[in-house]
Amino acid sequence: MNAIVTAVSSSGTHRFSKANRDRIRLLAGLGIEGDAHLGTTVKHRSRVAKDPSQPNLRQVHLIHSELFDDLQAKGFSVRAGEMGENVTTRGIDLLGRSTGARLLIGTAAVIEVTGLRNPCVQIDRFQKGPMQAVLDGDAEGNVIRKSGVMAIVIEGGEIRPGDSIRVEHPPGPYRPLECV
Repeated sequence: MNAIVTAVSSSGTHRFSKANRDRIRLLAGLGIEGDAHLGTTVKHRSRVAKDPSQPNLRQVHLIHSELFDDLQAKGFSVRAGEMGENVTTRGIDLLGRSTGARLLIGTAAVIEVTGLRNPCVQIDRFQKGPMQAVLDGDAEGNVIRKSGVMAIVIEGGEIRPGDSIRVEHPPGPYRPLECV
Protein backbone atom coordinates (compact mmCIF):
# COMPACT_ATOMS: atom_id res chain seq x y z
CA MET A 1 0.00 0.00 0.00
CA ASN A 2 1.27 3.46 -0.87
CA ALA A 3 1.51 6.04 1.90
CA ILE A 4 -0.97 8.88 1.44
CA VAL A 5 -2.50 11.88 3.15
CA THR A 6 -6.13 11.15 4.05
CA ALA A 7 -7.00 14.52 5.62
CA VAL A 8 -5.50 17.91 6.43
CA SER A 9 -6.64 20.12 9.32
CA SER A 10 -5.79 23.42 10.96
CA SER A 11 -7.07 25.93 13.49
CA GLY A 12 -6.12 29.55 14.06
CA THR A 13 -6.93 29.20 17.77
CA HIS A 14 -5.59 26.93 20.50
CA ARG A 15 -8.28 24.25 20.45
CA PHE A 16 -7.86 20.51 20.86
CA SER A 17 -9.61 19.59 17.60
CA LYS A 18 -8.83 21.15 14.22
CA ALA A 19 -11.18 21.70 11.28
CA ASN A 20 -10.66 19.63 8.13
CA ARG A 21 -9.57 21.65 5.10
CA ASP A 22 -9.37 21.07 1.35
CA ARG A 23 -5.66 21.95 1.58
CA ILE A 24 -3.11 23.46 3.94
CA ARG A 25 -0.01 25.47 3.08
CA LEU A 26 3.24 24.62 4.83
CA LEU A 27 5.72 27.47 5.28
CA ALA A 28 9.42 26.57 5.57
CA GLY A 29 10.76 27.01 9.10
CA LEU A 30 7.37 28.10 10.46
CA GLY A 31 4.64 25.49 10.16
CA ILE A 32 1.13 25.71 8.73
CA GLU A 33 -0.19 29.00 7.43
CA GLY A 34 -3.03 30.24 9.68
CA ASP A 35 -2.49 27.56 12.35
CA ALA A 36 -2.12 28.58 16.02
CA HIS A 37 1.19 26.67 16.23
CA LEU A 38 2.88 28.60 13.41
CA GLY A 39 6.27 30.03 14.34
CA THR A 40 9.96 29.44 14.96
CA THR A 41 9.54 29.28 18.73
CA VAL A 42 7.27 26.94 20.67
CA LYS A 43 3.54 27.75 20.60
CA HIS A 44 2.05 24.94 22.71
CA ARG A 45 0.79 26.68 25.84
CA SER A 46 2.40 24.34 28.38
CA ARG A 47 5.78 24.73 26.70
CA VAL A 48 5.43 28.51 26.33
CA ALA A 49 4.78 28.70 30.09
CA LYS A 50 8.08 26.88 30.77
CA ASP A 51 10.28 28.67 28.22
CA PRO A 52 8.82 30.65 25.31
CA SER A 53 12.23 30.85 23.60
CA GLN A 54 12.41 27.08 22.91
CA PRO A 55 12.57 26.14 19.22
CA ASN A 56 9.25 24.99 17.78
CA LEU A 57 9.79 21.28 17.11
CA ARG A 58 6.00 20.81 16.92
CA GLN A 59 5.10 22.82 13.79
CA VAL A 60 3.18 19.94 12.20
CA HIS A 61 1.35 17.12 14.00
CA LEU A 62 0.73 13.88 12.08
CA ILE A 63 -1.44 10.92 13.10
CA HIS A 64 -1.88 7.65 11.22
CA SER A 65 -5.53 6.87 10.42
CA GLU A 66 -4.86 3.28 11.44
CA LEU A 67 -4.94 4.61 15.03
CA PHE A 68 -8.51 5.82 14.42
CA ASP A 69 -9.39 2.35 13.08
CA ASP A 70 -8.02 0.84 16.30
CA LEU A 71 -9.88 3.35 18.49
CA GLN A 72 -13.14 2.74 16.60
CA ALA A 73 -12.70 -1.02 17.14
CA LYS A 74 -12.51 -0.21 20.88
CA GLY A 75 -15.79 1.73 20.75
CA PHE A 76 -14.53 5.30 20.36
CA SER A 77 -15.73 7.68 17.67
CA VAL A 78 -12.79 9.68 16.32
CA ARG A 79 -12.43 11.40 12.95
CA ALA A 80 -9.54 13.17 11.24
CA GLY A 81 -8.57 16.42 12.93
CA GLU A 82 -10.40 15.67 16.16
CA MET A 83 -7.22 14.70 18.05
CA GLY A 84 -5.52 17.93 17.04
CA GLU A 85 -3.45 16.64 14.14
CA ASN A 86 -2.73 18.66 11.03
CA VAL A 87 -2.05 15.73 8.71
CA THR A 88 -3.78 12.37 8.83
CA THR A 89 -1.99 9.57 6.98
CA ARG A 90 -2.54 5.99 5.85
CA GLY A 91 -0.01 3.34 4.91
CA ILE A 92 3.05 4.72 6.70
CA ASP A 93 4.52 3.65 10.03
CA LEU A 94 4.88 7.12 11.53
CA LEU A 95 5.82 5.83 14.97
CA GLY A 96 8.61 3.65 13.55
CA ARG A 97 10.42 6.51 11.81
CA SER A 98 13.87 7.56 12.92
CA THR A 99 14.37 11.01 14.40
CA GLY A 100 15.30 13.22 11.46
CA ALA A 101 13.42 11.19 8.84
CA ARG A 102 12.06 13.42 6.12
CA LEU A 103 8.61 13.03 4.64
CA LEU A 104 8.12 14.35 1.12
CA ILE A 105 4.44 15.14 0.77
CA GLY A 106 2.74 15.90 -2.52
CA THR A 107 4.78 17.76 -5.11
CA ALA A 108 6.80 20.16 -2.95
CA ALA A 109 6.43 19.93 0.84
CA VAL A 110 9.18 18.36 2.96
CA ILE A 111 8.89 17.93 6.72
CA GLU A 112 11.36 16.45 9.19
CA VAL A 113 10.14 14.22 12.02
CA THR A 114 11.33 15.61 15.36
CA GLY A 115 9.67 13.23 17.83
CA LEU A 116 6.56 11.78 19.38
CA ARG A 117 3.49 13.58 20.56
CA ASN A 118 3.05 12.95 24.26
CA PRO A 119 -0.66 12.31 24.81
CA CYS A 120 -2.19 14.66 27.36
CA VAL A 121 -5.36 14.84 29.45
CA GLN A 122 -7.12 16.79 26.70
CA ILE A 123 -7.63 13.46 24.92
CA ASP A 124 -9.95 12.32 27.71
CA ARG A 125 -11.63 15.75 27.86
CA PHE A 126 -12.44 15.36 24.17
CA GLN A 127 -13.99 11.94 24.79
CA LYS A 128 -13.89 9.77 27.91
CA GLY A 129 -11.38 6.92 27.73
CA PRO A 130 -9.16 7.19 24.65
CA MET A 131 -6.11 8.38 26.63
CA GLN A 132 -5.53 4.85 27.89
CA ALA A 133 -6.12 3.47 24.39
CA VAL A 134 -3.33 5.60 22.87
CA LEU A 135 -0.80 4.30 25.39
CA ASP A 136 0.66 0.82 25.37
CA GLY A 137 3.68 -1.03 26.69
CA ASP A 138 6.42 -3.17 25.21
CA ALA A 139 7.97 -6.39 26.55
CA GLU A 140 10.56 -4.40 28.55
CA GLY A 141 7.88 -2.29 30.25
CA ASN A 142 8.53 0.86 28.22
CA VAL A 143 5.60 3.14 27.44
CA ILE A 144 4.54 3.25 23.79
CA ARG A 145 2.87 6.49 22.78
CA LYS A 146 0.60 6.05 19.75
CA SER A 147 -0.84 9.56 19.38
CA GLY A 148 1.27 10.62 16.43
CA VAL A 149 4.50 12.38 15.60
CA MET A 150 5.64 15.99 15.41
CA ALA A 151 7.65 17.60 12.63
CA ILE A 152 9.16 20.82 11.36
CA VAL A 153 8.74 22.23 7.85
CA ILE A 154 11.90 22.06 5.72
CA GLU A 155 10.35 23.00 2.37
CA GLY A 156 6.96 24.63 2.06
CA GLY A 157 4.11 23.81 -0.26
CA GLU A 158 0.44 22.92 -0.36
CA ILE A 159 -0.73 19.50 0.72
CA ARG A 160 -4.17 17.97 0.37
CA PRO A 161 -5.94 14.66 0.87
CA GLY A 162 -4.77 12.08 -1.66
CA ASP A 163 -1.19 13.40 -1.82
CA SER A 164 1.51 10.76 -1.72
CA ILE A 165 4.07 10.53 1.08
CA ARG A 166 7.63 9.37 0.47
CA VAL A 167 10.25 8.77 3.17
CA GLU A 168 13.90 9.79 3.15
CA HIS A 169 15.82 8.12 5.94
CA PRO A 170 18.45 10.21 7.71
CA PRO A 171 22.11 9.23 7.45
CA GLY A 172 23.64 7.23 10.26
CA PRO A 173 22.12 4.78 12.69
CA TYR A 174 18.43 4.62 13.56
CA ARG A 175 17.49 7.06 16.34
CA PRO A 176 14.21 6.15 18.05
CA LEU A 177 11.65 8.90 18.49
CA GLU A 178 11.32 10.56 21.87
CA CYS A 179 8.65 12.97 23.11
CA VAL A 180 9.08 16.57 22.01
